[in-house]
Amino acid sequence: MTTFNSLLAGTLAFAGLAVPAFAAECPIKVGVLHSLSGTMAISETTLKDTMLMLVEQQNAKGGLLGCELEAVVVDPASDWPLFAEKARELLSVHEVDVIFGNWTSVSRKSVLPVVEELNGLLFYPVQYEGEESSKNVFYTGAAPNQQAIPATDYFLEELGVEKFALLGTDYVYPRTTNNILESYLQSKGIAEDDIFVNYTPFGHSDWSKIVADVVALGADGKKVGVISTINGDANIGFYKELAAAGISADDIPVIAFSVGEEELSGLDTANLVGHLAAWNYFQSAESEANTDFIEAWKAKMGDERVTNDPMEAHYIGFNMWVNAVTAAETTDVDAVRAKMYGQEFPNLTGGTAVMLPNHHLAKPVLIGEIQSDGQFDIVSQTAEVPGDAWTDFLPESALLTSDWKDLNCGMYNTETETCVQTLSNY
Repeated sequence: MTTFNSLLAGTLAFAGLAVPAFAAECPIKVGVLHSLSGTMAISETTLKDTMLMLVEQQNAKGGLLGCELEAVVVDPASDWPLFAEKARELLSVHEVDVIFGNWTSVSRKSVLPVVEELNGLLFYPVQYEGEESSKNVFYTGAAPNQQAIPATDYFLEELGVEKFALLGTDYVYPRTTNNILESYLQSKGIAEDDIFVNYTPFGHSDWSKIVADVVALGADGKKVGVISTINGDANIGFYKELAAAGISADDIPVIAFSVGEEELSGLDTANLVGHLAAWNYFQSAESEANTDFIEAWKAKMGDERVTNDPMEAHYIGFNMWVNAVTAAETTDVDAVRAKMYGQEFPNLTGGTAVMLPNHHLAKPVLIGEIQSDGQFDIVSQTAEVPGDAWTDFLPESALLTSDWKDLNCGMYNTETETCVQTLSNY
């Protein structure tokens, strides 16, 4: 390709004609940065498979800018520092044009300085704690106002929960999310003593004492609910202990932010019926687009494979990136970024996803009850909610907004009207 371009440029220059700018070198490389081993492989392997399917589908449509797409897959192995090394490898060695990847926030935080330093572009597909807005990241998963806050409202308003157990894996996403929820619950009149917070390591397996503590929280007869930010395969032990203790969803409902169809496929769901999850998509959503997506997925991966929310986020993010590259007529990161703002693409629940200037999507909020077959019965669904990078429920964040389109700032103080920090300080 390079030799051909050079020869053509020389011929045109000799003839006195303008030399065209070639928009992309073929193939266009798509980095895939997901754990295929370790504690997070239970969730992330499916996202790697999703990206391979999306790349294959795009190539079947003729590729992009006249080039074939090539997926470059690496395995950061649930090792957070290794995520940074693998991101650098993708950008510096493989020279990928974009990266789709990460699950945990600690892995994203590891990758963030690398993509900023090398001006890479990362599409991050999983719900997270907010409190971040990078010029080099598009956050296609849920911010707290698109998952955690609506889920808490459901507990308060629909189920009458009076005491809350906030159980999470010990890293930045659960800790920050629970800080937000503690503040939010107290603003709703829930006493500090009625909020139990506990963190466990990745891969934690002995849940007997923690479950006993949750049960004890309701000793006074008040309704207890669990808000779970437990990640990875630790969920298996947690739900097994609930069942072993004879706790049903009627007794103590659990609403999870990191348990979807993929995680349930590895569990005995008989004793989990009625427990909940909050996402922006469930496989059980009824729409023509979702039917087509599920059929394509099962045709490629087999009837036993399920779809889930982060898959939809990659589906939306990938197609928006394709459309932005097409509009920019180049894979150049700065040019593509400018074309991402206002991008619209049909989501899989019957609505339309919109990319906002704060690098977050407008998304509906869905709450589903676990069914015996491992699917979810959708019991609540909102219209599209704009993602908020900075929460209104932490005092240091309430005055902040993000606008990369007009203000070129991810951390703009609306009171002082100043951009208060640079990217490297996030």
